[in-house]
Amino acid sequence: MPEITTRAASAETWEDVVAAMTGGGDGGSCWCQWFTMSAPEWRESRAPQRRAALEAEVVEGPPPGLVAYVDGNAAGWVRIGPRVAQGRLGRSWMRRASPTPMTDPSVWAITCLQVRREHRRIGVTSALVAAAVEFAREHDAAAVEAYPIDTAVTAVRTNDLYHGAASTFLAQGFTEVARPKPARPLLVLELR
Repeated sequence: MPEITTRAASAETWEDVVAAMTGGGDGGSCWCQWFTMSAPEWRESRAPQRRAALEAEVVEGPPPGLVAYVDGNAAGWVRIGPRVAQGRLGRSWMRRASPTPMTDPSVWAITCLQVRREHRRIGVTSALVAAAVEFAREHDAAAVEAYPIDTAVTAVRTNDLYHGAASTFLAQGFTEVARPKPARPLLVLELR
């Protein structure tokens, strides 16, 4: 079994973030900016600008996410942080589905997962979710929300699983609090 570890994204791990984001899927075009940019900003930007925006977040801190490693090699990424820092959440169906006000800084959200192709199906996503929850707990979050896809309801391409699969979160203690779309539950894990 490979060893899976995680580290908070930082200036020292920036090259690992790049490696994790560019190993398959949409990471190399989105650069985990969908939930941080407004719709006009998103439309007007391209991959180089999005990459620069993520690098600025990572270098300036606090860490906007974690990097997973398989046997020491960068393998995946998860965005974890306060919902209020992920502005698009407040302008989406998630806002209407959430049981807590979007202005509550103690509620954190997992909004993006990316795993390099060669490291898929060995538990990297589960390790990233577990580490993200622990990271939120260490930073005194009251709860963590996730907005995954229920793959028991709909089939999706692997590259479309950047929100994660609902089963991954449910296996780690998240509970469903709303289902505004047939295949899109809102899951919450209370931390205190």
